[in-house]
Amino acid sequence: MNYYLKVLQNYATFTGRARRSEYWYFVLFNIIISFGFGFICGLIQVPELANIYTLAVFIPSIAVGVRRMHDVGKSGWFLLIPIYNLILACTDGVQGDNEYGADPKATI
Repeated sequence: MNYYLKVLQNYATFTGRARRSEYWYFVLFNIIISFGFGFICGLIQVPELANIYTLAVFIPSIAVGVRRMHDVGKSGWFLLIPIYNLILACTDGVQGDNEYGADPKATI
């Protein structure tokens, strides 16, 4: 849950790097919360609440994706390539510093 909150704190930070764990934990908690909102909003018949949540996490989702691409040494524009971005998101990041910032694993 800390990774989810960390991504939300870095709301629109498109610089730097994001570890695989940060990215995938954000994706996991985002899916869980989305299903929860969808289920509850379906029960009370107010789908607009789920749409508001989706819009609220749209920019952080893109930002953490861009930072994940930076961690593997690629430009954030690689998010637009459908299958290749999934492969890159699963790939271990570049060890040591790269042109996008310091290694996030080294700062632990």
